[in-house]
Amino acid sequence: MKMKSTIYLISLLVLTSFSCKGNETTAPDQMQEQVSPAKKSNAFTVNGRLKLSGTNMVNQKGIPVQLRGMSTHGLQYRGNCYSEQSLNVLMNDWGADILRISMYVQEGGYEKDPVKFTAFVDDLVEKCFKEGIYALIDFHMLDPGDPNYNTDRAKVFFEHVSKKHSAKGNVIYEICNEPNNKQLDVTWAVIKRYADQIVPIIRKNDPQSIVIVGTPEYASRPDLVIGNKLAFENIMYTMHFYAAENFQSNHQGRRMGYVAKAIENGIPVFVTEFGTQNGWGDGENDFDMSAKWLKFLADHKISWCNWNYSDSPLSGAVWKTGTCPNGPWTDDNLKESGKWIKQNLISPVDEWSKTP
Repeated sequence: MKMKSTIYLISLLVLTSFSCKGNETTAPDQMQEQVSPAKKSNAFTVNGRLKLSGTNMVNQKGIPVQLRGMSTHGLQYRGNCYSEQSLNVLMNDWGADILRISMYVQEGGYEKDPVKFTAFVDDLVEKCFKEGIYALIDFHMLDPGDPNYNTDRAKVFFEHVSKKHSAKGNVIYEICNEPNNKQLDVTWAVIKRYADQIVPIIRKNDPQSIVIVGTPEYASRPDLVIGNKLAFENIMYTMHFYAAENFQSNHQGRRMGYVAKAIENGIPVFVTEFGTQNGWGDGENDFDMSAKWLKFLADHKISWCNWNYSDSPLSGAVWKTGTCPNGPWTDDNLKESGKWIKQNLISPVDEWSKTP
């Protein structure tokens, strides 16, 4: 989750409307009192190990795949939210295709107890594999914003997880969450220097996996990678957005423009984190702008994970505070953001589910 607003130095002229034939998203006024019936995804069971073709993730048959899922909160903050019961609801009721496992490095996370949090990640990956969905392992760096600060820790961590889980085929690796710095000197060149040390470790153990790399300004500038991609196959680049942010004129349109420009120039993008609120994952929800974003992502087959599957007091957490210790994991315990995101996970039906 982003903790500070991004300062932009470059203004781009972008289109504020997009006309494509992609999937529709559920607008707030279309939501019923009760969300749609349960749906099990089976995304990995059906599609198998994914790879890149151009800017699209494709399955074993070469068909483009868009994954839709949820991100955990920091495992050190809300670890009790990821019980067998709660994950069963996410995977078999909500129909999530992917779980982003957000393991904070600092803030009381991996740096403090690497054994504990590595084991926590391993356990969640196993649960995802068992249920037939994808697991996105997020090395959740936030402060300090330069990923090179954590290079040695990342080498140890990714050596372990890429070796342990390489045979599964359902694991995607996100090697740095939100590179950032107030002076904007954590440039793509700085991030690339880090990635050039970590990707080979993963490739040694899991050579066919997809690896996602953070981009500058809190993972909001995949366009800055243009002309200087990493020299590895199956690499994607992050985009994060929070739909209620409006720091400047046409703020959300500019961000869509960064993504559109990246795609046009052959940069594969994965939205590993987004919220319907402000950048703190709190405040009023902007479901109208969120729906525009999800339509844009569907039109371009860009996968996404929503922040976050927990009962944190902030409005971006989908469950009401106090749900995680004992449940119940029912619609009555969902916040407004939870009801909205569940509906948009269930509907529309995943493309691979339409064909027998």
